[in-house]
Amino acid sequence: MRFADILRFARDAAAGYPLRTFLSVLAMAIGVAAVVVLTALGDGARRYVVGQFSSLGSNLVIVLPGRSATGGFNPANAITKTPRDLTNDDAAGLLRLVPVQRVAPLFVGNSEISVGGRLREAVVAGTTASYFDIRNFEIAQGKVLPDEDWNRVIPVAVIGRKIQEEVFGNQPAVGQFVRLGDRRVRVIGVLKPTGQGLGMNTDEVVFVPVALAQSMFNSSTLFRILVEARGRNQIEDAKREVLTLLKARHGGEEDVTVITQDAVLATFDKLLRALTAAVAGIAAISLAVAGILVMNVMLVAVTQRTAEIGLLKAHGARGRTIRQAFLAEAAMISVVGAFAGYLLGQLGAFMLRKAFPVFPAYPPDWAVIAALATALTTGLLFGIMPARRAARMDPVQALMKY
Repeated sequence: MRFADILRFARDAAAGYPLRTFLSVLAMAIGVAAVVVLTALGDGARRYVVGQFSSLGSNLVIVLPGRSATGGFNPANAITKTPRDLTNDDAAGLLRLVPVQRVAPLFVGNSEISVGGRLREAVVAGTTASYFDIRNFEIAQGKVLPDEDWNRVIPVAVIGRKIQEEVFGNQPAVGQFVRLGDRRVRVIGVLKPTGQGLGMNTDEVVFVPVALAQSMFNSSTLFRILVEARGRNQIEDAKREVLTLLKARHGGEEDVTVITQDAVLATFDKLLRALTAAVAGIAAISLAVAGILVMNVMLVAVTQRTAEIGLLKAHGARGRTIRQAFLAEAAMISVVGAFAGYLLGQLGAFMLRKAFPVFPAYPPDWAVIAALATALTTGLLFGIMPARRAARMDPVQALMKY
């Protein structure tokens, strides 16, 4: 029997039992679609987190109050106990370090902003002009915060685009006075839309001089210090010198945690890649289940087509030919199911991207290839036993059922 005849035989056999074939294809398709969608979720989470940290700026070193008890970075380091506060003077002292190009102290709180009867909650970020350069923020109107004495309380503010729209409407914001908590401040700038970043929508933030924010909340501590190294090859030097200087300023006690942007990215990237692989492995179990279903279907097919097998053998078909015919049918079911699942998975990932535009839910190429290969492999492996059973049938016994 020629190869084309074997394929035609497998096609006609599959088409002869449409419901059975459809269910087998559906099971395989669901397995592949599950792998594609779940890996799209996992890899999308990795891309999103990496993108969020990359948007912080380049060549970044972050100083957190409190010492981490472990070496390296882990996400729990973001919450630390503070034996000694970080201060504006600590941040200013870092400017003297050779590998350091910019330093931006950061204080964060929540307050109400109101003008002309319009009122809303807003995040208040106390910082300096350098923060806008480090984060690559652009001003749409006005100017950034003044780059003066960090301990001087200056009643000015730069607001995000959404704050401008909700508080001022169509009126110009620059030059206007607003009530921020119990303070009256003048708006000197409006940021260009920047959107979400690390859980904080910058369009809804009011930026004020760091001393003003500390005065508003009656605190002298800092939430973070952002340090920009002069170049990528100086990040580690900047980290080491920042830690040495702060240790000296804090009486010889190493009571801060200094992390680099690269370390954060590498940690999250490794963690989320492992998570994506684990999710793909769990989803691939459904492909094994689909393969078992294909085997059961083919075993039933052998029983139902006993007489047909006997007739083929009576006409001179060898066992190898019978085996190839049944394997071809299993492969055909697996191929159709795999590609149907691929299309379903891509549709699912597309719907996720439409529902959550900021979430890059694209399945990684390795996951798609692995899902398709696993589907075809399981279909063929579980099709071997029925094919061998059909090939070993005695033609005389089989013809007796014709």
